[in-house]
Amino acid sequence: MNQSTARKTANQSDERQDDRPHLLTLPLEDQQADREPHSYERWLIAKLLRMAGSPPVRFQLWNDDFIEPEEGKARFTLRLTDPKALYALVTNPNLAFGDLYAAGRLQVDGDLPELMEALYRAVHRARPQWPKWLEALWRNHNPRSTGVSEAKENIHHHYDLGNEFYRLWLDQAEMQYTCAYYESADLTLEQAQLAKLEHVCRKLRLKPGMTVVEAGCGWGGLARYMARNYGVKVHSYNISREQLAYAREEARRQQLDHLIDYVEDDYRNISGQYDAFVSIGMLEHVGKENYEALSDLIRRSLKPDGLALLHSIGRNRPMLMNAWIEKRIFPGAYPPSISEFMGICEHGGFSVLDVENLRLHYAQTLTHWMERFQDNKDNVTEMYDEHFARAWEMYLAGSTAAFRAGALQLFQVVFTHGENNELPRSRQDIYTFPAAPEAN
Repeated sequence: MNQSTARKTANQSDERQDDRPHLLTLPLEDQQADREPHSYERWLIAKLLRMAGSPPVRFQLWNDDFIEPEEGKARFTLRLTDPKALYALVTNPNLAFGDLYAAGRLQVDGDLPELMEALYRAVHRARPQWPKWLEALWRNHNPRSTGVSEAKENIHHHYDLGNEFYRLWLDQAEMQYTCAYYESADLTLEQAQLAKLEHVCRKLRLKPGMTVVEAGCGWGGLARYMARNYGVKVHSYNISREQLAYAREEARRQQLDHLIDYVEDDYRNISGQYDAFVSIGMLEHVGKENYEALSDLIRRSLKPDGLALLHSIGRNRPMLMNAWIEKRIFPGAYPPSISEFMGICEHGGFSVLDVENLRLHYAQTLTHWMERFQDNKDNVTEMYDEHFARAWEMYLAGSTAAFRAGALQLFQVVFTHGENNELPRSRQDIYTFPAAPEAN
């Protein structure tokens, strides 16, 4: 191989690896600039704080000078280690904040989720006053395609990082990587995740002998719960090999594999008719350009008296995903607004039976995940590197803050064919007794 070919191959490899979260493009650095900040750099930081709604934040510069907020007292300190970090942050904070934090070039003094919540709230107040040029400069970009081949790459990017990584900080009961259900604030993560599974099953009114199809099964916990506790036959579709390997092994270990068929295939290839259609945490990856096709799929997959449930992160109004999360963590992600959610139901002629918003439940779920992640941060760093560990720390903290501040929602929507009259008279049966198991 000649030198030119070798360089080209290396560059192609770098491009392929750019979007892998444990190989982010910015290196870990401890750059200490040897010059004083210019006066216009100080002005840029003050302007940045005003445009961000004057959050309770001070900046510490690379020479250890401080720039205090113009309004109120600072609760958090952001340290910039070099001048280039400042310019990156001012140019595109939506992307640069996470990259700089992951690279160690932006350091935080204070509780990270609380900082992110303060920033979310301040920016939300300030954004309506932004000039158009600033809105254009700081805008988030459209998500990557979620076509059949691209969807597989997107899922591989996030979910095939290794089961051992997720096992460090998810619940130990069923490895649920979606919002838990906290009937009471003192539930453990394990109890709340099992309560979520029970809550979903009750909403679907499952009975022994029914058939269920699941679009996007994660590590297979819901399918196992439905089979074990309700005696239903489940067909679960997933395109993550790492997750399917775990799911199939657990089904065999629990002697449930005769009731569960874990299918390695795209949800778009679901065939047959079922008593229930369920999808937990997959709609975020579907892409709004595919909502009508999803609606058509549910309509032809659901028996005349069947029930469907979609559980998804969402928005109060249409908005793009944060640029850093979409680029570095969740490629192709788009949480739908409630109106876009209802568009799926309207297109299929469905009747909506129940809408529940579990936003604060997800904030508590993420708080538990964050605690466990922090406890295992050294293990994560050893498995990947410090850059990866800091990136995921930022992702979990930012997500926690987004749910606390109301920037993200969690919708559970139950619906059925518009002509179906075999409907429950009330929701009373869902709440007859607690969904959460008692602690062992």
